[in-house]
Amino acid sequence: MRSILILAVLLLAGGGYVARYADDVLGANPAPKAAAARPADEPRQPVTSGRSLVLDADRQGHFRAAARVEGRAIDFMVDTGASLVVVRESDAARIGVRPMRADYTAVVSTANGKVKAAPAKLERVELGGITVYDVAALVMPDDALGENLLGTSFLSRLKRYEYANGRLVLEQ
Repeated sequence: MRSILILAVLLLAGGGYVARYADDVLGANPAPKAAAARPADEPRQPVTSGRSLVLDADRQGHFRAAARVEGRAIDFMVDTGASLVVVRESDAARIGVRPMRADYTAVVSTANGKVKAAPAKLERVELGGITVYDVAALVMPDDALGENLLGTSFLSRLKRYEYANGRLVLEQ
């Protein structure tokens, strides 16, 4: 009986050691690490955890993100004021979206006046661990749009998006 009790104690102690070792190796309980020094005006890299993403504002207060659209990398500025995702013609062509001139049927009001745009559907937009399918979009001429916009046709499909303390949290 005494040997069984000793064996049970050894198994419990060994199991605890193995569990702690597995947590350290697999990252469930990472040891605290010193923060890397970076200039105060340099935005941090996006923090992704599963199906959520945290973006820091850039110097102008904008949120920029590298996404994958149809499997290809495209940079966006997150724009909660844009109803749709808006892609420049050159970037649309890189992902295989090439509207004909006759497809430019939507009229968009911009800071530089009214511009024609082509409605499109993006099969898959990935941002960090977040993936949204069948996203309504517009394609606009490069000279009418300085950068791609990640609008509410993407954002509204998330569980939440929230601005706080200079950071934008996206969660699916």
